[in-house]
Amino acid sequence: MSATGKAAANQDIEARLSTLRTDLETLQKDLRALAGDVSGVASAQARDALKKAEGVAERAYQLAEETAAQASRSAFEAAEDVEEWAAENAETLRATVREQPLTSLAIAAGVGAFLAMLLRR
Repeated sequence: MSATGKAAANQDIEARLSTLRTDLETLQKDLRALAGDVSGVASAQARDALKKAEGVAERAYQLAEETAAQASRSAFEAAEDVEEWAAENAETLRATVREQPLTSLAIAAGVGAFLAMLLRR
């Protein structure tokens, strides 16, 4: 091959290498842009998921507050019922104790002994 043929072949190779470098640089830029786009989409999806999770957590908190309020109301109602029952039956209990003091004393001692045994365990 002559010197001119070698020079022409070298120029052709150089042109191809230059084109290849340009294509690789363009590909790198496109990949960087694509990575940025994917990152943006992932960030948006993460924000959406976080908003949904916050909504679920807020609803759970509201339900917990409602349940606690309902439990509190139920406890107060039960306490009022017990207080009402005690008030209604206190006079009957007093009358029974007055009529049968020894029996009442024996029952109270038995209940006390039973509770003492339970508390020891």
